[in-house]
Amino acid sequence: MRSHDFQEKILETHLSKLKLKTPLILASGILGVSLSTMKRALAAGAGAVVSKSIGPRPRKGYRNPSIIEIYPGTFLNSVGLANPGIDNFISELKAAENNSLPLIMSVFGGSIQSYIDVATKAANSGAWALELNISCPHAEVSSIGIDKDLTFQLVHEIKKRISLPVFVKLNPNVTDITDIALAAEKAGADGVVAINTISAMVIDVNTQKPILSHGSGGLSGKAIHPIAIKKVYDLYKVLKIPIIGCGGISWWHDVIEFFLAGASAVQMGTALYQGFDVITKIIKDLKAYLMRNNYNTIMELIGLAHKHEIQEEPEFE
Repeated sequence: MRSHDFQEKILETHLSKLKLKTPLILASGILGVSLSTMKRALAAGAGAVVSKSIGPRPRKGYRNPSIIEIYPGTFLNSVGLANPGIDNFISELKAAENNSLPLIMSVFGGSIQSYIDVATKAANSGAWALELNISCPHAEVSSIGIDKDLTFQLVHEIKKRISLPVFVKLNPNVTDITDIALAAEKAGADGVVAINTISAMVIDVNTQKPILSHGSGGLSGKAIHPIAIKKVYDLYKVLKIPIIGCGGISWWHDVIEFFLAGASAVQMGTALYQGFDVITKIIKDLKAYLMRNNYNTIMELIGLAHKHEIQEEPEFE
């Protein structure tokens, strides 16, 4: 029987300068606004939490209906970038710092300068790391995440000023996600998050109009998981920096799959509609899988799927 200390350390994860107790991270936009909900996620076993995306000023977001479940475990949302603004959020940041909470601050802005301003305030107020939201599919920030030159410029300018680890959340709604990721890496990013939600729409056949008030939204949950796995797999082949997998995690199997594809940690969001107990259950099952298969750490799984040759389609003879 392996010791309790061994079982506790088997899920330890390293992301740049960060050392996390487990690889499960609360994704941005999911309850990451108040200290109390962050504490609940961490108590359930999350290794870190990402705040809701915080910008330079308060925003209300889109009016309801802004989120709907379209298939079991799959949601479409156009919540927008509703947030209290960085000046109002600083008190939560300082409270998190005083409680030694591993908080990754998600930031956005209307321009590169406003990103810098928000990121600087976050860095000076106790954030452990920054996540740059350049990819929300129903907000203007997505215009940066589809342009490798703008991505490079933004990351470069922030890294010149801030010593914290900087992770870039990638937009899947592009022709080649690796181009954007390589630009972020070249600019000094410490890691990437793959992926944000996928642009989608549902139309009510009775009213003959889109159901969401904004029209389109971001698809999340189980339906996008295989897409996220493929993006992580492709990114691992070209990047040297860590990848944080995100998309459709609902049980331990999904986490292991991300690691095999090349992720060094994962983020969870949609599955938390079931409550925080889902995190605790996944952690228990991850430990059981690793010990059953004689692994010493989950980090040993990173990229193992790449060791297996992919069959090419044969030509006609």
